Order: sequence, then C-alpha cells, then structure tokens
Amino acid sequence: MAVDELQAIVQRCQVLEETDFKGEDFDLFQVAGQKCLEDGYAAQLLEVIQNEKNKVIIKNMGWNLISPLVRCIFLYKQEDDKREHCLKILDQLAQLCNPKELFLGLLEQIEQTSGEQVCQTVMLLLQPLQTVLLKLQNKKAYSVGLSLAMIMNQLTPLPVPYTKQQIQEDKLGLCQCCNAVVDFAKPFVNEVVKNMEKSSEYNDMELKEELLKFCMKSLKYPLLTAQLEQLEGIEEHPFRHFATEIIDILWNIGELIPLVFLHRKGKSPHWENQEFADIERKNSADSLACLSYLMFVQHFGIDCFPMVFSPSYLLQCNMMHIEVLLKRTEESMLSKGLDLFESCLLRMEDNSLLHQYLEFRDFINVPQDLVKVMTLCPIEHLRKKSLDILQLFIDKFDAEGKYTLFRCLLKTSNHAGVEGYIIKNIKDQIHLSLTKACDNIWFTGHHLISLLDLVLSLPEGAETDLLQNSDRIMASLNLLRYLIIKDCESDNQTGVWTTLAKIEQNFLKPLHVGLNMSKAHYEAEIKNKKENRREAHSSNTVCSVTVSGEKMPAMTTEMQLQVLHSALFTFDLIESVLARVEELIEVKIKAVMDENS
Repeated sequence: MAVDELQAIVQRCQVLEETDFKGEDFDLFQVAGQKCLEDGYAAQLLEVIQNEKNKVIIKNMGWNLISPLVRCIFLYKQEDDKREHCLKILDQLAQLCNPKELFLGLLEQIEQTSGEQVCQTVMLLLQPLQTVLLKLQNKKAYSVGLSLAMIMNQLTPLPVPYTKQQIQEDKLGLCQCCNAVVDFAKPFVNEVVKNMEKSSEYNDMELKEELLKFCMKSLKYPLLTAQLEQLEGIEEHPFRHFATEIIDILWNIGELIPLVFLHRKGKSPHWENQEFADIERKNSADSLACLSYLMFVQHFGIDCFPMVFSPSYLLQCNMMHIEVLLKRTEESMLSKGLDLFESCLLRMEDNSLLHQYLEFRDFINVPQDLVKVMTLCPIEHLRKKSLDILQLFIDKFDAEGKYTLFRCLLKTSNHAGVEGYIIKNIKDQIHLSLTKACDNIWFTGHHLISLLDLVLSLPEGAETDLLQNSDRIMASLNLLRYLIIKDCESDNQTGVWTTLAKIEQNFLKPLHVGLNMSKAHYEAEIKNKKENRREAHSSNTVCSVTVSGEKMPAMTTEMQLQVLHSALFTFDLIESVLARVEELIEVKIKAVMDENS
C-alpha cells in the first residue's frame, strides 16, 4: 500500500541526520508520495507532512512532490475533499521546504505548462511562489525577476481577449491571471518603496529594475493588444484595472515620469548579437508607445502628470510613439496610434504649430505613415479616421508649415487620391490668402508658383495613366479654374498669369494629347469587345483579371464593357473641365487685350 511505503521511508529517514540523506532516499520519497497522491491518499500524505517529526525530511525532500501535486489538483473537481487536501499540502510545502529548492521546483512547473493550463497553473502557484520569494535572502531581486519573466513568457503566446464577449468569457483565464500576477508583485513593490525612502542601496536598485522590466513587458503584452475602451455592461474592465495597477507600480518606484519624458529604457542588456539588440529596442519602443497611449488617451496616471508642458511639446514627445504604432498592421495597435495622434492634436489651436517642427524626422515620417493607413489599411473606419487626422494635422501648422507639408506629401504619397486631397487643401489656403486682409506670402507670389509647378503637371507627360491619376488631374484642373476666375491678370496675386505659358506647355497640352490617346484606346477596346461578343454569340463569355498577382473574380463581356464605358465617362468629365479652363483663360486674355486697345 502506498501509505505504508511512505511511512517506511519516513521512519527510516527520521533517524538520519540531514547530511546523511542520499539520492536514493529522495527518489523513494518522491515515488511513494506520488503514489499516495495518485491513489487518492492525499489526506494521509498531508498528515505525514504536518507531523513535526518529519520537518527535516519535508524541508529537504518535499519540493519533489510539486509536479505530481499540480497534476492531481487539476484532476480533482473544485468541491472534492481530495483537491482541498492537495491545496493544503501545497501550502505546507511553501512553509516548510528549502526556499531555494522549492523556488526552482515551482518555476520548473510553470515553465513546463502549456496551452489551456497556463493561466490555471500560474494562478495556482503564485501564492506559494510569493511565499518562497519573501523568504529568500540571497539573490532575491534576481529570483523575483526570473519569476516574473518566466510567467510573462508563458502568458505571451496566449491570445488577448478583444471583444466584449471574449473579455466576459475570459476563456483561458488571461484577464484574471494578469491581475493575479500584479497582486503577486505588490509585496516586492512595497519593499522597493520602503528602501527608496531609506536609501538607494544597490540590491534595492536591482529589485526596482526587475519590477521595471515586468512593467515594460506588461505594457507590450497584454496592454498593447488589449481593447482598453470602457465597455458597457462590464463594471470593472479587467485590462483597465491591470493598466491602472501597472501605472501605479511605475509611479511608486519613481519611473513613470522618466519613462514618459526621458524615454528611459532601463538597464538593457548588452547584446553582441545585433538581432537580439534590435528585438530589445523594438520591444522597448512598443512598451513606451503603449504607456503614452494609456496616459494621454485613457488618462491613466494623469493625476501624477505635471501640467506645465505646452501642447506642441507633448506632440513632439509623442510623435516617436505615434510612428511606432502607425507602422503596425494590427487593428488594436493602429487604432491606439490614431487615438494618440488625435488626442495630441486636439489639445492644440489651429495654425499654432510652428513650421520648424517639420525639421524633426518624426514630423515628416508620421504623415507619410498616415497616408499608408489611408490607402492600404483594409479596415474602413481606420482609413476614414486617418484621413480626418491628416486634415487635423494640416490645420495645426502655420502657413509655412502647411506649405512645406504639402510639398512633402505631393512628392511622397504616390497615390492620386491623396494628391487630389492635398491639392484641394492648397486651393483652400489660396482662397484664405486672397480673401484675408493680411498678406500670406506662402500661398501667393513666387512661393505659390513653385508649388504650382508640382501641382499643374502630369507625372509622365502625355503618356500618364489618366484613369489612375484622374483624382489628381480633376483637383489640379479645379484649382487652375479657381485661380483664373479669382485672380485678375492685372492683380496677379497668385502669379498664375506670369506662369501661364509654362502651365499650358507642361500640363494643358500634354493633357489634351493624353486624353485623345486614352479615348481612342478605350473606344477601340469597346469596339473589339462588341465584335468578339457577336462572334461568340453569347454575352456570358468570361475573362480573368489579375491585379497585384491576385486573380480577381471572372468578368463577363458585359461587365468588361461597363468598366470601359466608365473609363470613357471619366475622360469626358476631365475633357469638359479642361475645355472650361481654356475658355476662361481665353475670355480673360481677350478682356485684357480689349482694355489695352
């Protein structure tokens, strides 16, 4: 019987000195203890462990029971007495075993767990692990850091619940587990705070660094991925609670403000392998971006925040974080980047952001990243939001800033829709310059002429793909029409009349040629399709179209004809606006000539 075997081993070991225990004794104790647990004799094993005579034996050998003990706890149901006995055994082992040996045994158990049991195992072992760590005298900081790192490494592969239903279900227990880990860390945070009040000894600084590493990991996972908006029907949002706790730890150990403003990354290890160094840098950048989002969008820890900084300085501080988030493709991270950008911009007055800020690399990179979201992101509401934020960003700059930004985006966006949008903005700025009493040198005169050289041109002359560039071309023609109507030749505030010959040469004439070529090409295509349809005696003939290497759904001949006719309609529209512009130019020039004669 398993209990008899255990009693025999224990009685033999009771008479031995601690130093006389052999490897064979450890193995026999583990096997007998495991058999007791598996055969349902947990109560009897608990009695053996609680017996004062066996204190030395349990101190040295008890940690070997951790693995079978955890297995049995998960086998029994919640209300089972045997499960209760196993939990009491676990508590007794935490009190009686050699702290160093038990620490390694508990960590090994956490490391070996996987899949759906990760959170259950971590939550089960957090209390005994905390008890053991509080007993350790040597290498406490290292051991706390190792524990937190091991736990976070095990949690990180788990999917973060994102929707309201997923958060409420918490299928794998991640929400509950994250908050349990914070509670596990609190005694060590308190220890650091007390030691900081007394002095700044080296060991205390080590423990502080380990807690800082834990907070940085928590910011990257799960908080960077998590949905952190208030959700109706969830009284206490688990991830919002977790975020509050992480911010509190950072504040208590004196790292919150340095991280936000000095971008302090802690004592990062020196990696000889460049790949590891890059991973470390990227992880740190993700964590700091999440921290800024928590503070400036969700207002966690905002009460600790010194209200002495200008909105433009806060924007400058956050641009590197916004850039990090906008380069990601995941909805949770992209939306955080857009929210952070919007939050910073809404603090500012229109026209208050000085053009000198565009000398900072981030102020050029971020709008370019925003354009990529606008044009490439598959999520519609994020595309729309990014467009709104781009306009907000434009509105905040002074006149020279707007001018510089327009030039940059026209050269870098490589998207006709975006270019058309920028040209519309240029038109709005010219309108303000012409209707305001104050003179705006950036959207009149020689500065504007330089900008018009970019706007009123075809990327590839007459051979430009007019259909692909139709948004840009229509915006350019509308701008030119506006300039001809609003700016008299005698005033020539915009300088358009000075550069008219150049505009005709570089834009209007090539556009005429391009339109004639494009219309002729598409009309020929329509004719061919109709002839092919008659020959096939069917309008259901299909063809396949490949776009960017991906095969699109098959198109019938009728569908192809619809596309071709739509293209012709676009060309007719461009041609009508072009004709109107040329008519206006002719009328204005004739009127001036009549005045002079």
